[in-house]
Amino acid sequence: MFKRHFLSSIVALGLTVAVGLPSVAAAQTIMKFGWTTGEGETDPYATGARNFKAAVEKLSKGKIEVQLFPNRQLGDEKQMLEGLRFGTLDGAVITNAVIAQVEPAFQVNDLPFLYASEAQAQKVLDGEVGAELAARLSKKGILALGFMEGGYRQMINNKQPVSTPSDVKGVKYRVMQNPVFIDMFNSLGGAAVPMAWGETFTAVQQGTVDGLEIPLAVISANKYYEVTKFLSLTNHTYSMIGLLVSKRFFDKLPPDLQAVVVEAAKIATAEQRRSSAANQQVIIDNLKSKGMQVNAIGDTAAFRTAVQPMYEKAKQTVGDQLMQQTLNAVK
Repeated sequence: MFKRHFLSSIVALGLTVAVGLPSVAAAQTIMKFGWTTGEGETDPYATGARNFKAAVEKLSKGKIEVQLFPNRQLGDEKQMLEGLRFGTLDGAVITNAVIAQVEPAFQVNDLPFLYASEAQAQKVLDGEVGAELAARLSKKGILALGFMEGGYRQMINNKQPVSTPSDVKGVKYRVMQNPVFIDMFNSLGGAAVPMAWGETFTAVQQGTVDGLEIPLAVISANKYYEVTKFLSLTNHTYSMIGLLVSKRFFDKLPPDLQAVVVEAAKIATAEQRRSSAANQQVIIDNLKSKGMQVNAIGDTAAFRTAVQPMYEKAKQTVGDQLMQQTLNAVK
């Protein structure tokens, strides 16, 4: 579904993708591909990058070599997005909230308690909503070739477990530099502290902030169990991570290799989603073994009520039409 919508979008934008045409590229093409987290086996960014590399190199029969750069080697996500726009970076896996800094419509994905399940989120993103988001981002020079899964975002902190909205009050949470996340924690009575990812571990370690909110796999891969005590399974935001490619890089490829990159993204996204789902309980058990205290929040109704004003505010950025389209899709 997503592939069909995406191919329609890029054709409309004047790009040509054809399967089976002879390549005009004589030399091997190098594709620089980055992400900010580690290389761990269960890290969702790393898993997506490795799956994409394997699929591209197999389908291209070695005509494209994907070189991987984890651990912020190419900068923070905002820097990498700029690199994609200007063609100094070829591909990356980027957090939805940071993509929204370039194309604000992506803020719709970060609305708290929007998606009831991973399966629902995937269906929406592989359909018309995802195609619309991809079309808007392409106008900024970046192609969204796949919507991978970071897992639901959870709250971790050193103050207390979170079971009700009142447990968030007064706690300093590092959030991404994104208005949706800032508004969410402020709506719940917490103190939102916007901060770049590269500064966060030290900030938690030194007590500059009390905690943060990130997916389970990122907690594990980046050893946040070493600096935080409480893990609350709030499932407040579905974490989409975008498989992005620079339009400048893509446009330079011959048609057959453009088709390879699109197909490889589809394969990599499906495989990354499967592995992400399989890893969730394994990661929870591992975090417990590392000493984290884990709890579920139970009823989410009070949380939904607390953040409801955010939906109206988001319409100003996302637009009434896309907001309504998304809300209809999650009914």
